[in-house]
Amino acid sequence: MELNNLKPGHGAKQARKRVGRGIGSGLGKTAGRGHKGQKSRAGGFHKVGFEGGQMPLQRRLPKRGFVSLTAGRNVEVRLSDLEKIPMDEVDLLVLKQTGIVPSSALSAKVILSGKLTRKVSLKGVGATKGAKAAIEAAGGSVADIAAASV
Repeated sequence: MELNNLKPGHGAKQARKRVGRGIGSGLGKTAGRGHKGQKSRAGGFHKVGFEGGQMPLQRRLPKRGFVSLTAGRNVEVRLSDLEKIPMDEVDLLVLKQTGIVPSSALSAKVILSGKLTRKVSLKGVGATKGAKAAIEAAGGSVADIAAASV
């Protein structure tokens, strides 16, 4: 095999379609566009979903569901994560500074996962029933979120 003998495989390269070049080409006269109608004319295409003036399908169907904009910004925190924090007083700002929750988080809730062996005081952070019991069993406290926001 020599470099001067290299060729693309059979059928790999195809000549481009030359439309409107006479009857013998097979694509003369209407140039493969058929006869009359919107699609045969220059600039004659309509937007996606257009159904010729009929009410389009995406508008005939009812709207359904709801996508919350804040759902991804409510973060869950494990008890084992609280164990790693050096401070005894824990609020949302402390959780953000230690990198346990992202800086874009709007709220956090402690869930019962892992173990807590030291005293931790939660302020402005939610907790599930089980997590609250575990924190209080370790000698800590959970401040009510409504009271903390006032």
